[in-house]
Order: sequence, then C-alpha cells, then structure tokens
Amino acid sequence: MNVDPVDLARELVRCPSVTPDAGPALELCARVLGAAGFACTRLDFASAGPRVPNLVATVGEGRPHLVLSGHLDTVPPGDPTRWSVPPFAGVVRDGRLFGRGAADMKSGVAAMIAGAARHLARRGLPRGRLSLFLTGDEEGPAIDGSAQLVAWAVERGMPPDACLVGEPTSRERLGDLAKIGRRGSLTARLTVRGRQGHTAYPQRADNAAHRMVRLLGALLALRLDEGTPWFEPSSLQITSIDVDNPASNVIPGEARAVVNIRFNDRHSGASLERRLRGLLETLGGEVSLETTIGAEPFRTEEGPLTRTLAAAVSEITGIEPRFDTSGGTSDARFFAPVCQVVEFGLPGPTLHQVDEQVATADIEGLARVYEAFLARFFAA
Repeated sequence: MNVDPVDLARELVRCPSVTPDAGPALELCARVLGAAGFACTRLDFASAGPRVPNLVATVGEGRPHLVLSGHLDTVPPGDPTRWSVPPFAGVVRDGRLFGRGAADMKSGVAAMIAGAARHLARRGLPRGRLSLFLTGDEEGPAIDGSAQLVAWAVERGMPPDACLVGEPTSRERLGDLAKIGRRGSLTARLTVRGRQGHTAYPQRADNAAHRMVRLLGALLALRLDEGTPWFEPSSLQITSIDVDNPASNVIPGEARAVVNIRFNDRHSGASLERRLRGLLETLGGEVSLETTIGAEPFRTEEGPLTRTLAAAVSEITGIEPRFDTSGGTSDARFFAPVCQVVEFGLPGPTLHQVDEQVATADIEGLARVYEAFLARFFAA
C-alpha cells in the first residue's frame, strides 16, 4: 500500500485536534493503518481529567519490538484572523503545507505512517514487531498519553526494545539534527506567608512580597552547574510572581511564585528538591514548597540504534545528522526508562506560531528516511 504522506498530512491538519481532543485525527490514522495491515487498538485514559484518546497500531510479533511514537494533539491556533490561511484548512501553497499541527507534528505522523506502509508493502512482515504509538496528550499534561501506552505495552508482555519519536528535530534542513536525550524539568511552587498591614505602618506588618523577593534572589544566585559533555548548563527561570493585591496601600500577607528548572544529568529531580528545601531552611520564615518533576534527564548512548538512524538519514538526505540533547521535554522521556530512544523529524521553525508550515518536499523526504530506517533496523 502506497500512502502519500503529504495528502495524509493535509487531511490530518483538517481534523482540528486541540489537546486533548485528537479523536478524529486518530480515527483517520486507524483507517489508513488498518488498510496497510496493522491491527489497531483504541485506548482511552482519563486518570488526570478529560478522556484522552490514544491509538496503538501493531504488526508482526516477537522481538525486537520497535515503536514509532507520535502525537496528534496540537496547541490552540490563537486568533485565526492573524493567519494568512484558515488554521485547520490544510492549505498547500508554494510547496508548503500550512496549518496548526503541520510541523508539530501531524506531518511527522503522516510520514511515519507512509514509511511504515511502504516498508510492509515492499518487504513484508518485519522480523519482530513494529508498532505505532499515537497519542492525544503530548501538548497537555502528558499523563494519559505515551506514559500510559508504555505501561500498557509492558503489562501485556510486549515492551518496546527501541523507539523512534517523530518530533521536529531538524533545524536548517531535513537531516541536520537528531536528539538522543533531553534535560529534566522540575517546577517549584513557593508560598511565603507574612502579616498583612497598612503601608503607612510597616512596623506592624511583615511584607510577604519583600521576603519573596529575597528568596527569589537567593534562587537566582544559585549556580547549579557548568554543563556536562552532552548537556548544556542547568537553568532556573522564574515564571510567575503573584500577591493578589489590588490595593496600593496594603502590605501583602502572602506571596506566591513559580520557578521552573531545566536540569542536566548532574542532578535528579529528588536531588534538586533537597537542595531547594535546604536553601529555604537557611533563609527561615514561613515558606512552603511544592514540587512537580515533569521529567528526569536521559541520554541514549551511541550504538546500533543511533547508527541505524544516522545511516538512514545519510542515505536519503546526504547529511550526517548531528546528535544533541537540546530543547524542552518530549514523549521520549516515557520510553527512556524502558528502551533506547532517538528522535528525528522535520525542521520546525514555525511550530506553535501563526502560519505554522512545513515544506511538502520535506514531508516526502521524511517518509523516505523512516522507510530506510525500518529496512535497516529489521535487517540487522
């Protein structure tokens, strides 16, 4: 079966799927994958709130088990009047596909499906199992998506042995960059309590905002590290400060702030939390800290998986991809504890922007890279 990845990408963009409502897009993928010979299973999870649709499509059996991972949910389009085309029209203009999700990452999913369908049509069943894990929960909380799919596969005795995530990793041109790891992410919510009062009588109050400013200054002064061979230096960013005080003559009795830390492999979420709590103890006062660890850092060592991807990329694009660990979190973090994982996909300079777009030639090129990767992986 020959699937045209550009046509499929256009149809996927035309299925509005603002996170977590990816149902129609997943149904389209299930129809195409089913026609290509995959057994498709719809899996809905709702542990974190609204029901989140997911799809597992698999062919073959046994090991090795290779998973191609992608997401079909998107961020909202924003004000549609700022777009040059309707954000969900799937317009192709001047050799580029426009629309919300075109870069992140419906075109990548379309290329995965096309590459997998072509591989089966030309080479037959894989020596092992090939699966596509497609989720509607990557742009949102990312609780009822890939994390649940990995757990589901492990529970059923079909854990992934390797995973390729189709996030848009290329920068200047298709093939120049792939990712073999990501930094961790920790969010800290701080609450400082003082005593409310009148600004004319500061001696009768304890200004929570002042104490919060001193606390945040101490956090900004922390030097977490200087980076590691594969990771850039850890970064602490203040993302919110709030005292809920509409009156200019009232000293606030409570102040809140949110801090996000992107950290490398010199740390873990637990070690950073201990360091934050230790700092709070030295500063004193009534301060509470709540932390959420969104991801731990990980890196896939150079080996058969990275070499297979590099060879496939070079075969199709003529470029030897550079590997790094830059950027934010991705669903690769849910596969890393179970198997080796790499990420490779389209250039994405316009992802999440108005007039999000990708070159149609790159969509076809990516499908060819994925097909070449599958041929090399299952021939090994």
